[in-house]
Amino acid sequence: MNVLAKAADLEAAAPAGAYVQEVTSVQHYTDRLFKFRMTRPASFRFRSGEFVMIGLMIDGKPLYRAYSIASPSWDEELEFFSIKVPDGPLTQHLQTIQPGDAVLMKKKSTGTLVNDALVPGKRVYMFSTGTGLAPFASLIRDPDTYEKFEQVIVTHTCRDVAELKYGLDLVEATKNDPLIGELAQEKLVHYASVTREDYPFKGRITDLIENGKLFTDLDVPPLDPAIDRGMICGSMDMIKDTKVLLEKAGLTEGANNKPAEFVVERAFVG
Repeated sequence: MNVLAKAADLEAAAPAGAYVQEVTSVQHYTDRLFKFRMTRPASFRFRSGEFVMIGLMIDGKPLYRAYSIASPSWDEELEFFSIKVPDGPLTQHLQTIQPGDAVLMKKKSTGTLVNDALVPGKRVYMFSTGTGLAPFASLIRDPDTYEKFEQVIVTHTCRDVAELKYGLDLVEATKNDPLIGELAQEKLVHYASVTREDYPFKGRITDLIENGKLFTDLDVPPLDPAIDRGMICGSMDMIKDTKVLLEKAGLTEGANNKPAEFVVERAFVG
């Protein structure tokens, strides 16, 4: 079943409350991960770190899933980093998109992984697994993040080394970006680890926090609620376990209407 359409063909039949946007590029990293970029509506506004509902027309009906926007709020295009689920209602189709194809996007973004949901601090940790890196891909390319924190530490844990490539490419490009490269070179730290292969840093991020290896490797003190802030995005188990560790260290969970020391995102893709 071919559910993909060109943007121009779908425009007239766009569902209410949705934009029809055109895919501009697609890059596949592994048999489980890919990224794509698409046009951005001129009227669309969002805060770096938020997510939006994107989708396709399937059997004549729109099907949406929540996706974190991986591009920063200033970018002229929108970027997304996605898993491939062989039988996923949406991703089994989304993973086959090509430049020129149409993607639906609802008009409102939301989310708690935003700078505004954290109280001021010295250092911010962005803990991610897999495609949970996406909102942090947005935040580390936003000048506001570097204005708010003296050090920005992004941790990205995957099963295999190949799955780290999106993050490795992202950090390299960020540090060479004409807008924020200088700030990123000074403040951005990338800590990549894997769980199934040999690599300089190996293990689940929760284990590396709990046994203190993360802080030893980074040459920073353990979590301190007076100066450290946290953001968490990944699998539900990872979020739950990391949340417990941050609370154990004395950090309090925050939200948009009540900023605190750490925030989590529970949106996921299927």
